[in-house]
Amino acid sequence: MREGDVVLTPLPQANGQIKTRPALLLRRLPPFGDFLVCGITTQLQQAVPGFDEVIRPIDSDFGASGLVTDSVIRLGFLAVLPRSRIAGSIGSVSPERHENLLARLSRHLLAHARNP
Repeated sequence: MREGDVVLTPLPQANGQIKTRPALLLRRLPPFGDFLVCGITTQLQQAVPGFDEVIRPIDSDFGASGLVTDSVIRLGFLAVLPRSRIAGSIGSVSPERHENLLARLSRHLLAHARNP
């Protein structure tokens, strides 16, 4: 598995239940190689404009993603998971989309660190 892969993994839901959901591998973390992931949902109304990213069948990397319908890559739904909790990869997003998501998350974290 590589950064930028769309995977299936058990993720905690708002109600406390654990459901197997698609997630995007954002970054492998030291020292054990766990992954920072963000959840993916088909609930388009949950998209935060300017922060989350909607991926649609008209996008050039949609076919390679393994997703089946319009989905939201939710940068506000983060988790750190060991590789053993990841069921497997269903696809990947383009390197450009992956880099844009990382840059957006980084900008958000840095902006709030400077202006508490």
